[in-house]
Amino acid sequence: MKQSLIPPELWEKLEEEARRYYEENGGSHRFDHVKRVLALAERLARAEGADPEVVRVAALFHDIGRAEEKRTRGRVCHAAYGAELTRKILEKYGLPEEFIARVTEAIASHRFRGERRPQTPEAKVLFDADKLDALGAVGIGRAFLFAGEVGARLHNPEVDLEKTEPYSSEDTAWREFKLKLSRIKDHLLTKEGRRLAAERYRFMEEFFERLHREVKGEL
Repeated sequence: MKQSLIPPELWEKLEEEARRYYEENGGSHRFDHVKRVLALAERLARAEGADPEVVRVAALFHDIGRAEEKRTRGRVCHAAYGAELTRKILEKYGLPEEFIARVTEAIASHRFRGERRPQTPEAKVLFDADKLDALGAVGIGRAFLFAGEVGARLHNPEVDLEKTEPYSSEDTAWREFKLKLSRIKDHLLTKEGRRLAAERYRFMEEFFERLHREVKGEL
């Protein structure tokens, strides 16, 4: 049986390191997001035959660069920056270079809009797990959470969403769903990830259809 590189006592130290970075993130990307992505990544890793320890560590650190991306207004890519930070942390704990390289490759390529595409099984698992957290009931909750953070309206089906601005009163959960989240399901990379995405997407469609009707007073 393969010996674990990450015993429980080391995992606790790594989690403590990660938590400090996530405290600076917005509500939709704090540590509760990480825990959900971690659970999904572990599930996908089992289904896809990916290395579970690489996947777990990559999921733990995947968004630690977000605060810097926000601070620089997007000039810094959180995926690339997070991979660099993660390398320094893992080197500090004396983990093997081969392991560190696989973890940081997964982190560097997990961004939906990034130019660097996932190539390894572990990178594909992390990519899909992160995107799945933006779909389904959780995805709806996160979309409304973000809308609240930017002061958006509750719902705006009457406007042309293509003409609306992000971070405005029209940047609603509905806008997020139509312009971004509805496209995620077509870009997932694993068989199990695509199956889960289809199921979560159907739930979102049903939710927003009901929201339309309730707003009109039909229900």
